[in-house]
Amino acid sequence: MTVASRTPAGRAAPRPRPAATPRRTGRAGTPWIYLAPALVVLGGLLVYPVYQLGLISFLEYTQAQVSGGQPTSFRGLGNYAELFGDPEFWRVLLATVLFAAACVVSTLAVGCALAVLLTRVRAVPRLVLMLAALGAWATPAVTGSTVWLLLFDPDFGPVNRVLGLGDHSWTYGRYSAFALVLLEVVWCSFPFVMVTVYAGIRAVPAEVLEAAALDGASQWRIWRSVLAPMLRPILVVVTVQSVIWDFKVFTQIYVMTNGGGIAGQNLVLNVYAYQKAFASSQYGLGSAIGVVMLLILLAVTLGYLRLLRRQGEEL
Repeated sequence: MTVASRTPAGRAAPRPRPAATPRRTGRAGTPWIYLAPALVVLGGLLVYPVYQLGLISFLEYTQAQVSGGQPTSFRGLGNYAELFGDPEFWRVLLATVLFAAACVVSTLAVGCALAVLLTRVRAVPRLVLMLAALGAWATPAVTGSTVWLLLFDPDFGPVNRVLGLGDHSWTYGRYSAFALVLLEVVWCSFPFVMVTVYAGIRAVPAEVLEAAALDGASQWRIWRSVLAPMLRPILVVVTVQSVIWDFKVFTQIYVMTNGGGIAGQNLVLNVYAYQKAFASSQYGLGSAIGVVMLLILLAVTLGYLRLLRRQGEEL
């Protein structure tokens, strides 16, 4: 043993201690401190209005209570019993579900078809199509609804002249009015689906698509057997968001059918709640309709989360 390895007293030098691992100085609640401002804003914008909506749905709250002429009384489930006992509510609910389903299917079909088209055209047509779609996406709902009414106007609209329909009124009949609103909803909604699905298609390896084409698969077979399974998470997202958006359509129906159509033939739940709450001053009943809509959309969202968990997505 060398002299350098010993202390002056002849003892062996002590081994150096390993460096101490740094202790965690942060606390478990630190992330919540950073999230607190956003949670406060969300609480003010979401939680409190939902609380007020639920509270009013249990009260006798009409114009008399708003003006202070009569005290507010607690009805319990009376508003819900009146709502569920009204045949018009079930008719409007059925019309809302069918209309939303038609809008969702049409929006997904148009958006996915144009997304595939974007992968087939050159750069300039692709840019033009993207700009046109984003222009439709950025158009306010009131403006878009007014433009569509002008296009299908029975006296001055160019659509009737091109189709040779004369003075046919699209908003007079129930189904034609729903079809007209559906076209406007699809027109302002398909850009989101198109851009999202197009981004997903671009992320698919080109070798997979080339292999399917070499095997003789048609474009429809490639979409159904190759692209659709690989884009399933994206398709789930756009489908659920389209369901939420189309289920609570208000502006297009209200503007294009003048508040719900003749004798309320084009009512959906959002417009129905507006009429009950503000036109009839039955704020408690209108709030009950809002709570029912909230529960339906919450069920759709929970179903969406379950689908994501089944697909192994991290939530």
